[in-house]
Amino acid sequence: MRNYHSPHEQATIYTCSMHPEVQKTEPGKCPGCGMDLIPQSKPSPAHADHDMQKMSHIDHESAMTNPAMAKKMEADMRRRFWISFVLSIPIFLYSPVGINFFKLSLPMPIPASWILFILTTPVVFWAGSIFIIGTYYSLKARKLNMSVLIATGVLAAYLFSVLLTFIQPESETFYEAAALLVTFVLFGHWMEMKSRRGTSDALRALFDLVPPKALVVRNGQEITIPSSEIVQGDIVVLRPGDKVPVDGEIIKGETSIDESLVTGESIPVAKKGGDKVVGGSVNLTGAAKFKATKVGSETVLAQIIKMVETAQNSKAPGQRIADKAAAILVVVAIGSGAAAFLGWYFVAGVGLLTALTFAVSTVVIACPDALGLATPTAVAVGTGLGAKHNILIKDAVTLENTSKLNVIVLDKTGTLTEGKPKVTEVVVSQGFDKNSVLAVAAAVERSSNHPISVAIIEEAKKQNLSIEKKIEKFEAIGGHGVRAIADGKVVIAGTERLMKQNNIDLSPLQKEINRLLGTGNTISVVAIDGKVVGAIGVADTVRETAKKTVQKLKEMGLEVVMITGDHEQVAKAISADLSIDRYFAQVLPEEKAKYVKKLQDEGKSVAMVGDGINDAPALAQSDIGIAIGAGTDVAIETGNIVLMKSDPYDIVAAIRLSKATVTKMKQNLFWAAIYNVLAIPVAAGVFYNSLGWSLRPEISALLMSASSIIVATNAVLLKRVEPRLKE
Repeated sequence: MRNYHSPHEQATIYTCSMHPEVQKTEPGKCPGCGMDLIPQSKPSPAHADHDMQKMSHIDHESAMTNPAMAKKMEADMRRRFWISFVLSIPIFLYSPVGINFFKLSLPMPIPASWILFILTTPVVFWAGSIFIIGTYYSLKARKLNMSVLIATGVLAAYLFSVLLTFIQPESETFYEAAALLVTFVLFGHWMEMKSRRGTSDALRALFDLVPPKALVVRNGQEITIPSSEIVQGDIVVLRPGDKVPVDGEIIKGETSIDESLVTGESIPVAKKGGDKVVGGSVNLTGAAKFKATKVGSETVLAQIIKMVETAQNSKAPGQRIADKAAAILVVVAIGSGAAAFLGWYFVAGVGLLTALTFAVSTVVIACPDALGLATPTAVAVGTGLGAKHNILIKDAVTLENTSKLNVIVLDKTGTLTEGKPKVTEVVVSQGFDKNSVLAVAAAVERSSNHPISVAIIEEAKKQNLSIEKKIEKFEAIGGHGVRAIADGKVVIAGTERLMKQNNIDLSPLQKEINRLLGTGNTISVVAIDGKVVGAIGVADTVRETAKKTVQKLKEMGLEVVMITGDHEQVAKAISADLSIDRYFAQVLPEEKAKYVKKLQDEGKSVAMVGDGINDAPALAQSDIGIAIGAGTDVAIETGNIVLMKSDPYDIVAAIRLSKATVTKMKQNLFWAAIYNVLAIPVAAGVFYNSLGWSLRPEISALLMSASSIIVATNAVLLKRVEPRLKE
């Protein structure tokens, strides 16, 4: 599939899905099958001198190119099949098999082989050209693939029949075998394409989120332009019902926006000046203007599309094994066909026609088409289902390895809790009042965007307190709090540890601090000029689905661990409420990765679940990083799985989807492998003398195509797991 990047980031090559060996730098048609070449983006060095106005966006028409291309290719395969099928009917009826079975007579007084030659030639060299020319490119690249096997079988039957036609016109021929082989294989490929195209529904739905046109302000006038021409800094106008074309920031007006198609959150979000908007969301009520801040490949939607594309085109570990097996099987097939011919003709002493029948049947039935489809189809369906439910899985390796997890490490803030703490209580030392302590704390917290800082500021504003103070030498102390000079006084607000590090005596408030901690509050202690003056209790609401998530994960046999920077007592209270048996408290952001490593050193496969910002190092350290939240840049970059909805229960859904997909992979690999193991000896005639078992080439082709269809259909049945993902 195509990746959407700015021109200076990508260099495009064009290739054929049927013949990946064909690669060109210009668009055109495949010389092997005549189908349009598909653009494939490959990284190239960036050129900084590109004009920003040339930066690409997810063009609506371009975005639909690949689905349209897939449909066009499917239509071409369908056309080839039906023409081949129609011509194959009289070929079969007037073949030696058809004449003997149906007791038919020739419609004209000429040898049947001449009629069959005329009818079969277009089937082989037009309908079957995709395999013949594909073989040329494969051999040119010194590779043996499925096209080689199919072309070998078809050409062996056809050329031998042509030879007999010109030398002994009255002899039995193999024209029907060549024609039906092409017909059945084309049918199998058509069904495969149809199945693969069906798995791209989720991706096409993402493409459709981008409006083809947008209203922007340029030179003081509102003009309509293609969304692909929006550049950073453009002012975009939103009217009720408009789709948001790119990411940006509201600069005028107030409205509510439905972000459910992008983030999965069903409740419309109120937007005002300064708030961010995400491309692909829908403006509902008001009119607004926003400044485009991210376009092209930088938008959240573009990154989501890229992630889904990458996942559907990546290979699972199991597929790498299957690829190696398929490559070996090609050699085995050709070798078995040659051995069958030599054995029957020179050892058993049968006729040339019989020996060739066994040889062609062996080559055809050994084609590892089903083995090659076994895992890609399951991966495509699995990642598509995930995207449909706002679970973005980066690659096939992640999809497979998620099923092997032993431990789930859950960050407390933003994962198990809403991530929007509120002030619950303010306690003060003797001689101080609550409002003054809250006001001074809010004043020094204004330069911090930590959730606790935001909660304190919002509470001060709610109380209509003045927080405008002269702030000097502000310092944010990671994981601990803040320090600043406010109106000439040294103010420190933060954890107990921070206070102890600054030799501040907490005894005047220790009893109250312990009480707040015991009820699950996070504490911000406030000190002025070296003396404790108060403590602010802040609590974060536990998400509705958090308890159910922990319960289901434990039922699945997973160990659940909570990690937090909060005080020991807070962690203990939250973990007890959620029935989490193991937790790590008072962990600084940069230390979280060490605790993940500690669990890995215990021999466990660990998933880290966090908001993807301050948890990025831990996400990177874990075996599977799961970023929860509405698709932040760091989350998409760092996490192996991104849960677009801020719902921890999607962790359960992701694991269930992984297990179900891996089960389908194993089923497909088993059926594909067992088919070849059992079919090759039968086709080679191993059981012909003892049991009378044999297969004509056309029957071998039918069975080979049937095995591919069964594998593809079994993968599509993975969709039946969808209702159970979030039970």
